[in-house]
Amino acid sequence: MARKPDVSAYKSFDQITERLDEIIGQVRDKDTSLERSLDLFDEAIALGSKAVDLVDTTDFSPSELERLKDAPADASAAPGDITTKEA
Repeated sequence: MARKPDVSAYKSFDQITERLDEIIGQVRDKDTSLERSLDLFDEAIALGSKAVDLVDTTDFSPSELERLKDAPADASAAPGDITTKEA
């Protein structure tokens, strides 16, 4: 069984989405082997799980909750606008 990729270095949504964008580019490259693509897929899944964990531990202030409720669905918060609970 393959080892789960270490994604502990990624601490924010921006870092995760940046890495996911890199993975997409690598997988789309016709010179990327199937084995490498599968490894990248495993990493993407681990990054997705990390993003879910970040959401689960996010502690929104009342004003942040109000802004999120009023924001369009495709809008994202600026970096540093959200605090997270320490695990």
